[in-house]
Amino acid sequence: MGTFSLCVDTERWRFDNCSKAKHSAPMAGGDTGFDQVFEISMAAEAFAADWTHCDRIASYVATMVSHARADSLRYANLFSSVLNELLETAFRNHHGAGAIACAVSRCGATDRIALTLPGDAPTRAYYEAAIADSARPDAAERYLQSMLSGDGASGIMELAVDYKARLTLRGSAPGALQLVTDIVLED
Repeated sequence: MGTFSLCVDTERWRFDNCSKAKHSAPMAGGDTGFDQVFEISMAAEAFAADWTHCDRIASYVATMVSHARADSLRYANLFSSVLNELLETAFRNHHGAGAIACAVSRCGATDRIALTLPGDAPTRAYYEAAIADSARPDAAERYLQSMLSGDGASGIMELAVDYKARLTLRGSAPGALQLVTDIVLED
């Protein structure tokens, strides 16, 4: 596993190229067989200092993980949209100091984004409620009503409805939580 550094807006980001390394942590739902493709981490304080980090990180990671797909440009565009939504949600809903880490793993057509972030009990409750809300049978109708009324739906509901993402929440360490998103963006 190599380590690469990139300096953007004077912030130091750490990138780990984890190609072909098996994911060391148990996968959500006990799944196995995912190969870790990429991982990035950043101090939560630095991440939360600038909203544009969401788009920059999403674009960079999408470019890095899309090279082996049938239409890499289309895939990068879709993957960037999904990851940007997750990062924007984390930007608005994390708590405390520590690292925000994003690991991408792959098993066949499924990509798994594991976003680890600092979180306390209210942060965990927010994500649990958002995930439960997105899994309701009427989620698509509620999402549409929310968009038409201008309320704005949660990014998590958007991912579940528009991208058919499967979202789960895990505890990763004391004071942290992990939002795991499984997506299939090409057939």
